[in-house]
Amino acid sequence: MLPSVLNSVTFALLPLAAALLGTTIAAFRPPRAIYRSFIQHLAAGVVFSVVAVELLPSIIHQRGALIEVFMGFALGVAAMLTLTSFSHKLEAKGDDSPLGLMVAVGIDVLLDGLLISVSFAAGAKEGQLLTLALAMEFVSLGLAVAVALGKSEKRPYRVILTSALLFLTVVAGAGLGAVIMQSISPEILEVVLSFGLAALLYLVTEELLVEAHEEPETPAASGMFFLGFLIFLLLGMAE
Repeated sequence: MLPSVLNSVTFALLPLAAALLGTTIAAFRPPRAIYRSFIQHLAAGVVFSVVAVELLPSIIHQRGALIEVFMGFALGVAAMLTLTSFSHKLEAKGDDSPLGLMVAVGIDVLLDGLLISVSFAAGAKEGQLLTLALAMEFVSLGLAVAVALGKSEKRPYRVILTSALLFLTVVAGAGLGAVIMQSISPEILEVVLSFGLAALLYLVTEELLVEAHEEPETPAASGMFFLGFLIFLLLGMAE
């Protein structure tokens, strides 16, 4: 069943709220880097669990769609590599200004909104679990954005307001994705699901874990990854 626009937008409010929670915390009292590493490990485990338990089996069951899956996955990897390269160039040009980071995060958040609709196209349970997983990622994103904005803006309410406008992009992305889902064929849907699979794997391996490992690795931090995976594995097994 394809996602309705209202359903996708409603669920996208959860990651938005999570991002604002992280932003508000960091705007008034920036947390220690080790705590952010814990959150990133946890979010990585959760997203990876949803991919492995829910999204991947949905794609594998479509045994006759080999070409569509190949095309979608390849496009997903190419798109994420291109986005990362573009983001790095923006951040390099931004110097001390947070503009480069804001643009990069805005694009990332828009893509996450699209992925919410993609996951609901795979099934209601898949969509709900992925939305919860992305909410954890957005706590970490909110922390990062608030810290970056706080370097040039000392008024917490301005930091929170700017972040809120930035993270509203996830709602727009979810709505746009739902509209697109309404008009595509089953074959194209397999391409889109495979694209989302690649994007989520990239999110875990090349973003969340890479950033988490900027801090010295500890057994407690590593354990958060497996805790997140286990919790959502059990949720995925529950009826």
